[in-house]
Amino acid sequence: MRSQPSSSPSAPGVQGHAAPHWREGFAGLGPAFYTRLRPTPLPSPTLIAASEPARQLLDWSRDWLESPDALELLAGNAVPAGSEPLATVYSGHQFGVWAGQLGDGRAILLGETDSGFEVQLKGAGRTPYSRMGDGRAVLRSSIREFLCSEAMHALGIPTTRALALVGSPAPVARETVETAAVVTRVAPSFIRFGHFEHFAGRGQHEELRQLADFVIDRFYPGCRSDTRFGGNAYASLLNAVSERTAALMAQWQAVGFCHGVMNTDNMSILGLTIDYGPFQFLDGFDPGHICNHSDSQGRYAYNAQPNVAYWNLFCLAQALMPLIGEEELALAALQSYREVFPLRFEAAMLAKLGLAQPVAGDAALLEALLRVMAAERIDWTIFWRRFAHYRAGGPADPLDELFVDRTSWRHWLSAFERRPTGADAAAAVATLRANPRFVLRNHLGQQAIEAAQTGDFSGVHTLLGLLEAPFDEHPGMDAYADFPPDWASAIEISCSS
Repeated sequence: MRSQPSSSPSAPGVQGHAAPHWREGFAGLGPAFYTRLRPTPLPSPTLIAASEPARQLLDWSRDWLESPDALELLAGNAVPAGSEPLATVYSGHQFGVWAGQLGDGRAILLGETDSGFEVQLKGAGRTPYSRMGDGRAVLRSSIREFLCSEAMHALGIPTTRALALVGSPAPVARETVETAAVVTRVAPSFIRFGHFEHFAGRGQHEELRQLADFVIDRFYPGCRSDTRFGGNAYASLLNAVSERTAALMAQWQAVGFCHGVMNTDNMSILGLTIDYGPFQFLDGFDPGHICNHSDSQGRYAYNAQPNVAYWNLFCLAQALMPLIGEEELALAALQSYREVFPLRFEAAMLAKLGLAQPVAGDAALLEALLRVMAAERIDWTIFWRRFAHYRAGGPADPLDELFVDRTSWRHWLSAFERRPTGADAAAAVATLRANPRFVLRNHLGQQAIEAAQTGDFSGVHTLLGLLEAPFDEHPGMDAYADFPPDWASAIEISCSS
């Protein structure tokens, strides 16, 4: 860790440290899509943590990443040669209501590197789209986003990535005065459903087509040769995005992840988990759990997420209608979500159960298990990890201990044991790779945050190491895989960050 105040407007000597090279990428779409601006300097920055897997993804030099020049870049204090930073404009529906123009209110895109990934600084200062905001992010929320981005990747769930977390003593006013931080985010693209809604809502159909063509040519080239939908590449795009979103929702539900604010402007066109705000991994299993304290109506409750995703895709379909042309084609393209989600969710849950192939009655068996778990709010992660050990040959006693009403539980387990398994031995062993031991529970994040606010970042580093290998046992780290303390239920996570 190092603390380097910044005074220079650029990063001298960057090229000597094997720094990234930049190419045009999104910026090639033109000024209708963004505003060029520089990040706002962050005083006295400190590199709190960096992700080695994300560094390898970018193919950046470790020596450079640990250099003072890199810290200046990651803090937003210096703009490296070849980078022309920008903030993008988009619109969207928030909590089901059209919000009009939104945009990158505190995220500034440095550009696209030679590795094909965009690099973005979140918390790097005010932009024209900040809507009265200060453009900053606080340490509290930045720790959560940094850790969860890398945790989701290690769980095998598509996500934006987090390269680095930089802190500063600069004050930021939220409910209280907190300190500032910047997360360096990485993704093939940060384009959202809301980017399409923006141009469709304004009747800017030429820009809408330009954006769609960019996305197709860069990320969905197969849409050009897809003969379904009458050869309509834009309907094919909607279909492909629907399938990716369905697969993502299945993974969220299977791991017990609640996003908390699934607005259309928080939905990735690439099917990535994006914008970690009031997220939570389930503790006790409550299908109607609401993780966002701001979500008074429960619009984004855990069990609502799959339907909300479809609603958001419908909004995307409406935005693409000037290009698709025929309503029937759009509806046919959306149908893939309804087909893919249940198949992918069933496959994910069968993997958690250690079953290689579905048989008749599996859906009813799974529904019965979820009812038994919900009745007693059984801890989601601990149940499935213990079940994995049971399927790998361990005793059922640790599972029994989770239930007060063991009659209902044992009735279900007997039904499960009567199910024909076929050649499922390998799948049973594989359950330990389908059910993580470690997830970023709210109380673990809170403990790391409270220590970090005193200048102790060891909790962040410990969690990062565990979450980068969530399926491993990590001897001696049992406390991080234990039941949440009673006070955990009182933690309130909202959109404030």
